[in-house]
Amino acid sequence: MSGNDRAARFAARYLVTGDAVFLEIELAVLGVDYQATGYTTRSEADDLGRQMELRTDSRLLDLGSGCGFPGLYLATRTGCSIVTVDPVATGASTSRARALRDGLTDRHLAVVARGQALPVPNASFDAIVHVDVTC
Repeated sequence: MSGNDRAARFAARYLVTGDAVFLEIELAVLGVDYQATGYTTRSEADDLGRQMELRTDSRLLDLGSGCGFPGLYLATRTGCSIVTVDPVATGASTSRARALRDGLTDRHLAVVARGQALPVPNASFDAIVHVDVTC
C-alpha cells in the first residue's frame, strides 16, 4: 500500500469517528470524546500531564496528534501552549476544529508534517507527547 493510500484510508477514519455513536462509545471507554483513533484513556493522559509537569508557560508538541488527543486535552487541563503535528491533513483539521470548540485557538497551532521533518527549530518545546501512533 502506498503512502497516499494509507493517508487516504486513515483520513476516512475521521468521518466515522465523528459519528455520535462512536463519540458515545469513546466517552464510555476512554473517558473523552475527541474522535480518537487510539486507545489512550483520560486517566493515562492525566498521568502523562503530571509526569511532564506541564504549566501555563509550557510548550507541548503532540507528534502524530490526529484528532488532538491527548495534546489538546492536556492544554485545556494545564493551560500550556500546544502544537499538533500529523501527516494527514484531515487529522490537522480535526484537531483545529476541536481546539476551536475548546477555546484554545490562541495557544494552538495545527501542522501537517511528518515526524522526520518537523518545521520547527530544535529545542522549541518543553515536552513532547507521542501516543497511539501507527503511521
